[in-house]
Amino acid sequence: MSTVESSDSPEGANVSQEIRRIAVSVTKDSLRQIRGGHPWVYDGSITRIKPPSGIDPAELRAGDIAVIFDDKRRFAAVGLYDPDSPIRVRILHVGTPRNVDDEFFAERVATAAAVRLDHFDDSDTNGFRLVHGENDGLPGLIVDRYADTAVIKLYSAAWFPHLGSVMASLRRALATAVPSAPGSKDLRAIVLRLSRSLGEPGAGVDTGDGDGATIWGEAPSGPVAFKENGLRFEADVVHGHKTGFFLDQRDNRRLIRSLANGKDVIDVFSFSGGFSVSAAAGGARSVHSVDISPWALEAAARNVELNRRIGNVRRCRFSSTVGDARRVLDDLAGHRRSVDLVVVDPPSFASNARQVSSAIRAYSDLAGQACALVRPGGTLFQASCSARIDRIQLQQAVIEGAHRAGYSLVDVREYGQPIDHPIGFAQGGYLKAITATVLRNR
Repeated sequence: MSTVESSDSPEGANVSQEIRRIAVSVTKDSLRQIRGGHPWVYDGSITRIKPPSGIDPAELRAGDIAVIFDDKRRFAAVGLYDPDSPIRVRILHVGTPRNVDDEFFAERVATAAAVRLDHFDDSDTNGFRLVHGENDGLPGLIVDRYADTAVIKLYSAAWFPHLGSVMASLRRALATAVPSAPGSKDLRAIVLRLSRSLGEPGAGVDTGDGDGATIWGEAPSGPVAFKENGLRFEADVVHGHKTGFFLDQRDNRRLIRSLANGKDVIDVFSFSGGFSVSAAAGGARSVHSVDISPWALEAAARNVELNRRIGNVRRCRFSSTVGDARRVLDDLAGHRRSVDLVVVDPPSFASNARQVSSAIRAYSDLAGQACALVRPGGTLFQASCSARIDRIQLQQAVIEGAHRAGYSLVDVREYGQPIDHPIGFAQGGYLKAITATVLRNR
């Protein structure tokens, strides 16, 4: 056993504890999946837990190191143990034995960061994902960079005892890559965001100041400015959805920019205006943003203002509606509104397997409503961010919804995730999108 306590440990978070190494046996099916690259071990797949001598199994804590053995007592994998999650072990390493320590986390973070830092040019894009959880070998841990601010989002309490190592690794990886204050080459702040489950009573962890706390550096005084595809945006890293912005749609926003010249555009589920601003920068005549959140549309308006230096943005006519997307689409159709391009980028409709059928119906219904607003020969862009909906299901739902509404879709094209959101296992490919030309059936 060892005690983890780092000078980079976040104030208030419960990160000073004994990290125990526990032996875990799992079912044959689970072992097969682990060796095949699946990063999760569910509670029902564990057949035996053996804690260190003298330790009661009930005393094991989130963040303890789970060493998984096969039926011949040979090392199979190692991961982080979480007694309060249905995902009981999140796999970090498979194959030959490996210590999980500061060196291990530094190597994983540096490897993940290097891919992004080699790909992106700060003069064009300095907002991107640095660590993509399971797909970068660090399951349950997300790190997004917005200029000189890093945002860590945790999906498991197992990461709390290891935050000090993660933060130190981040600072080293970005030390020479992030322009910050004049004369500095380092991060200005690291902000901690928590999944909803970690903020619930009984989660069993002390999160200090809680979701949105600055755990290192100078706390942001407001939204953090960053660049994407040469455009300027703000991310509310403390209170905003996820880590403050939906970075995974970067490539698709560039696509919309390339399609928007001379077009009238409706951006449904617009959030803070990523697609809206991109369409305007691409030369759209008008952009109408729709979102149920007044806060989101206020953020979108600020992002428009950040880009007024661009002639196309200055010339674009902007408008917006606060309201439920389905009702707004019906209302616009009832007023015979028509445009050349409709963007439909809804939140996940299937957070569990029971919701898949209703999610497919929702995507289908939205497609039909959106097509009713597209001028003949215009374009529909529709996305899904649910890992439980595959690309075939999305495409079929959209095509069938259009057909029921009296439209045909031709030249259907598929799109996915950008390079900073790599796919390392089946559920990692969560983002799907299609574009299609909309024709009215005779």
